[in-house]
Amino acid sequence: MMSVVDVRCTAGPGDPAFIEHHRGYSLSYVRSGSFGLRARGRAHELVAGSVMVGHPQDDYVCSHDHSTGDHCLSFKLDPAAVPPGGAAIWQVGGVPPLPELMVIGELAWACAEGQCDLGLDEVGLWLAARFAAVASGRTATTRPIAARDRRRAVHAARWIDANAAEPIDLDATAREAGLSPFHFLRVFTGVLGVTPKQYLIRARLGRAARRLAEGDQPITEIALDVGFGDLSNFVRTFHRAAGVSPRRFRQASRGDRKILQERIAVAP
Repeated sequence: MMSVVDVRCTAGPGDPAFIEHHRGYSLSYVRSGSFGLRARGRAHELVAGSVMVGHPQDDYVCSHDHSTGDHCLSFKLDPAAVPPGGAAIWQVGGVPPLPELMVIGELAWACAEGQCDLGLDEVGLWLAARFAAVASGRTATTRPIAARDRRRAVHAARWIDANAAEPIDLDATAREAGLSPFHFLRVFTGVLGVTPKQYLIRARLGRAARRLAEGDQPITEIALDVGFGDLSNFVRTFHRAAGVSPRRFRQASRGDRKILQERIAVAP
């Protein structure tokens, strides 16, 4: 029903772009690094937390114009494992870092490293169900953006990801990118499909999901360590993203398959 591949790429700005041909449906969660993607005439910049969406018989051109290397966990789905939701959602090429997908993507990484009691195929089904539930309402951005601005946006995203536990505001991130806050906000959102603030929150959620799956650290400590100012805000934000509370997410990572089945069942 599903195979899972750990994909590591070491290509950099000096290497030529390469073509991937997809024979089936797949979801590839970007754990670290970044790369450019062109599919069906649309360009994407995929950074940590993004998802590359594979559609049968489509070609994807991948490049590393702005950075070196990426690390992805790729779930290759048989047709029987593809949740309903319309063919169009599987033709988007890539989606930006969405909290609903990042928390499950980080759970998958924890499972891949033996840090939780779920099977990777089970988490992959949860990821596919969650993707189908959230992707239908999204529309692609086609406005052309200069290569220099793409490079700045990717650099800023990597900087945010590396410093997510620290207090970060728009002015600080814009300075890191060498742009005015107004221009930076427009560039970042146009390239990555999310605002800098949204990306920051999602980076923090990803870290929290990983800690919940891997250890027994108190939830309050996790919330504060990853950058949330208070527990109630963290619980609300996490629940909105994962569809379950941090406590139930941890229970699912420990092998509570009732919770897993409940989440898979909400696929459209």
